[in-house]
Amino acid sequence: MEQIDVIKRMVAASSGETTLVTSPAGIEREFKRGYVASLMGVEGGHSIASSMGVVRALHDLGVRYITLTHKCHTPWAECSETEGTAPNARGLTPYGKEMIREMNRVGMMIDVSHASTRTVNDVLRTSRSPVIFSHSAARHICDLERNVPDDILRSLAINGGILMVSFFNGFLTCNDTATLQDVVAHINYVRSVAGVDHVGLGAGYDGINRTPKGLEDVSKYPELFAELLRDPTWSILDLKKLAGLNMLRVFRTVEEVSEDMADEIPSEEIIPIHDIDTQWPCRYKFASLDFDRAKRSSTSKQLKESDPSSLGDYED
Repeated sequence: MEQIDVIKRMVAASSGETTLVTSPAGIEREFKRGYVASLMGVEGGHSIASSMGVVRALHDLGVRYITLTHKCHTPWAECSETEGTAPNARGLTPYGKEMIREMNRVGMMIDVSHASTRTVNDVLRTSRSPVIFSHSAARHICDLERNVPDDILRSLAINGGILMVSFFNGFLTCNDTATLQDVVAHINYVRSVAGVDHVGLGAGYDGINRTPKGLEDVSKYPELFAELLRDPTWSILDLKKLAGLNMLRVFRTVEEVSEDMADEIPSEEIIPIHDIDTQWPCRYKFASLDFDRAKRSSTSKQLKESDPSSLGDYED
């Protein structure tokens, strides 16, 4: 809630450059005006506290996509960070599948970057809407669980979704270094398996600390498109799809599915308490300070369970 407030105040303070949007029509309108269209998303399903009501409330506030997991499992979905957590090998729980259907109903885009292969397969079998990988890469080139294997790329094409290629060096080369050409290699590979209608750009500059040489920041995007233009297999229309038309198509379809489901009753399912307590919960916890300190400060502290391994090189 605080982050949504910050975003809205940032946009209001930069009214000459950016506008908050909640629809593909809004994105296209602001693009024609020469403005940056700001779209809100929530990265990490733990942020919804396993609540259908929170999903609906976030949509009312303008959020339009939710990344199902981050670097730890939720009680209803398994993330790609599986080392040492094999007992959680379950993909989506029944409640997780109900959550996907409710996201379809309200018109929330489903982001499966960070989700495990099992979770992604379950989502693709459950969702009536196309899904997105907001920032991932091809596992064929860099063999990490975080990246996307060929069978899912093919299933993604059937689903109508999109993989937006991350610029994080670790995902591109399984190494600390990468170049613009490595990004091109992933783009071309996703195109070769899933098709040109199912690839996009998901750089992730806000959450990475190692970027490819030649793509250090957003000012380098023209260099990427110049490189692709040298390849005669890329047409101008193909490049427009890569730059944003594919994403807009997915967004429109999500809206259309929501409209088709408009007469369906909102889900009132409640997650079983057993799942919350036992299924590797990734959630916020609140703990009061000890009594003496509380008397002095009248404050409380917020503790968040996190992955200690993420404190070094980071992505997101």
